[in-house]
Amino acid sequence: MPVKVLDFWGSPFAARVRVALAEKGVSYETQEEDLFGGKSDLLLQSNPIYEKVPVLLHDDKPVLESSNIVYYIDETWPSPQLLPASSYDRSRARFWTDFIDKKVHDVGRNIWMGKGAEVEAAKDEFIDVLKKLEGALGDREYYGGDQFGFLDIIFVSLSCWFPIYEKYGGFKVEEETPKIGAWLKKCYKRETVSKSMPDSQKVIEFVGMMRKMHGIE
Repeated sequence: MPVKVLDFWGSPFAARVRVALAEKGVSYETQEEDLFGGKSDLLLQSNPIYEKVPVLLHDDKPVLESSNIVYYIDETWPSPQLLPASSYDRSRARFWTDFIDKKVHDVGRNIWMGKGAEVEAAKDEFIDVLKKLEGALGDREYYGGDQFGFLDIIFVSLSCWFPIYEKYGGFKVEEETPKIGAWLKKCYKRETVSKSMPDSQKVIEFVGMMRKMHGIE
């Protein structure tokens, strides 16, 4: 059953899919998309609503939206199981997935896209989001308990953009939320995570280019 990922190297959402597939040991082919110079016909046909990555193609059938793709991967390749076993813990994972998807990247974007007082307000909101997520982690090793799992993938993938938020917001994640800082270090010790993430310096250079495109600097 061939697996293909329509990808963009710097996308934290595409990183989710790469981490999930790596955790499952699934081999796949990658098609890198040029999101600015011209998206492929395959991307436009596979995701005609949003025309964005990532897209998982499994037996030529497209699966869309990164969180939904990770759900699909967990159901299709059941071992090791990523979602918790109990229905209550699965509902908790879905709740926090929704929170992460609505908050983390968008609030972070307001930091590097903002000017003046906007940056400070966005930074404060981002730190508040992190503190809520730190509360959800509690004293657990990982979000699902003792084992790295679904919610860890959902959140850790977005951390590849944290150096951007720190650079333009003037703060350090591990100073504001030390438990999340420790959790990140644990996650990045996993090859499935570290090898699936884009190079942080390359992301910083990419965002610098984006800021110039938007007339911010």
